[in-house]
Amino acid sequence: MCQVDRRKNCPYANEVGSLGRGIIMYVFYNSNPKGKQVGDCVVRAISKATNEDWDGTYTGISLEGYVMKDMPSSNSVWGAYLKDRGFKRHIIPNTCPNCYSVRDFCRDNPIGTYILCLDGHAVCVIDGRYFDIWDSGDQTVLYYWSKEG
Repeated sequence: MCQVDRRKNCPYANEVGSLGRGIIMYVFYNSNPKGKQVGDCVVRAISKATNEDWDGTYTGISLEGYVMKDMPSSNSVWGAYLKDRGFKRHIIPNTCPNCYSVRDFCRDNPIGTYILCLDGHAVCVIDGRYFDIWDSGDQTVLYYWSKEG
């Protein structure tokens, strides 16, 4: 796997949008039953990562917010929801804090289920592909959640 501080030595460094074998990384995904595309990225990402429908995910996060007396969009609320479902939070190493993109993460993590937290956005990654309503591959990853076990 390529590491953030070894980016220049990464064999995939010049390949944009693929895992190196012609596999496309970005997959359009919108689980919102009304097709809306604004303000629900966390619900979409979590619904994909947990294989739940949008309504169930939204309701679950909202109930978590009610119990915590906080808004469902709060990082602590949806973070608690993920933790209850077997996810663990990880920090991106500070060796290159503004250069580690969604595509880089996918190349470095070709197996597993993740929720990536970007600046004002969240996206689901499963087995090296990111699922979103737009190609967020160039966005910087701030931290992420991984499905454990």
